[in-house]
Amino acid sequence: MPTLTIIGLGPGDASLLTLGGLAGLEQATRVALCGIAPDLEEHLRARGIRLVAAPFHGTSLLRGVPEAVDAAADFALQGDAALGVPGHPMLDVPGLPHVLAGLGQRGVRVRMIAGVPRAALSAAAATPLLPLPPVAIHHTWDELVEVMARLRVSCPWDKEQTHESLLPYLVEEAHEVVEAVDERDPKKLSEELGDLLLQIVFHAQIASEKGQFSVADVIDALSNKMIRRHPHVFGDARISTTQEQMKSWELLKTQEASIKHRESLLDGIPKSLPSLLGSQRMQEKAATVGFDWPQTDEIVAKLREELAELHAAMAGESRDAIRDELGDVFFTLVNLARRLGLDAEAALRGANAKFRARFASMERFAGGGATALAGRSLEDLDALWRRAKDHEAGQVS
Repeated sequence: MPTLTIIGLGPGDASLLTLGGLAGLEQATRVALCGIAPDLEEHLRARGIRLVAAPFHGTSLLRGVPEAVDAAADFALQGDAALGVPGHPMLDVPGLPHVLAGLGQRGVRVRMIAGVPRAALSAAAATPLLPLPPVAIHHTWDELVEVMARLRVSCPWDKEQTHESLLPYLVEEAHEVVEAVDERDPKKLSEELGDLLLQIVFHAQIASEKGQFSVADVIDALSNKMIRRHPHVFGDARISTTQEQMKSWELLKTQEASIKHRESLLDGIPKSLPSLLGSQRMQEKAATVGFDWPQTDEIVAKLREELAELHAAMAGESRDAIRDELGDVFFTLVNLARRLGLDAEAALRGANAKFRARFASMERFAGGGATALAGRSLEDLDALWRRAKDHEAGQVS
């Protein structure tokens, strides 16, 4: 399998060529250049670098245009060669994922040699037209992507991360966004949304380095999906209610290629969702095809029925039966919350927060500390609980 070595040649100043880059150029039997300044090209010729005319349009290749990638593959299949690109391959070649994917499909092995990024501080001094923005101004989306790419190149921790190793952080950041929303803290929400966005850019950068997709592909796919699934906004369809929109959304999803292989309407719900949220999502999807309780009173009656079955199970000795009936009670409660227009997960989070606050008040009234309630009678604890409730309602100090 032939190898194409992609070498970063820095921001255009010969003094910023790296030793690794020069060694790679000198060892190559054929070197094609993409978007390199004429002065730097002349410097390389003077050093005896074996330059050949590139059989593809350099700018098109840097952008990942399929025709240029095919031409580069044809070039590489003739024997090991090198490709000189501006800056650093991973930072300054926007079409790198498409280039890597196309070369891999044609059986070309790729090796990359780092170069000084075009927007590096040292490069900014040499090329004033490409300065880094000062910290005080608002950064752009492109600059965020560049920050992530540089972290992957230069930070030991970031370089070691994989899609799998990042999953705990992705889940944690999502929960911190939820917490910020619950606390109604706009400043905290802004910061937590940024942390969540970082995770998305991080995963996209890892995929980009593997030639799978780039963050631009993520944005394109999302934008196209939103336009496709909202024909009443971007087309001439007429939808006037939330219920009609949900049914239209699910119908349009079933027509998409990525979903047609699913055997069930429920297959798109992640099994790793929290149980209450997963129940609500399943019930919402079932409702789009008419499988739903027509009236709220019917759900309340079903809840009474499930509670009676739980009571009967508790009279027996089967823990499995008790667990199953308790699960049915939870599932029905979620259905009731959905029918009432409430989010079951948010309702339980609110109850948890209320209990946490009241319990903390009980501990404070009992003298403070994690052991303040230990050893007290149930009557004392109940009295402290009632005092905490009255304090919450503003009836006592």
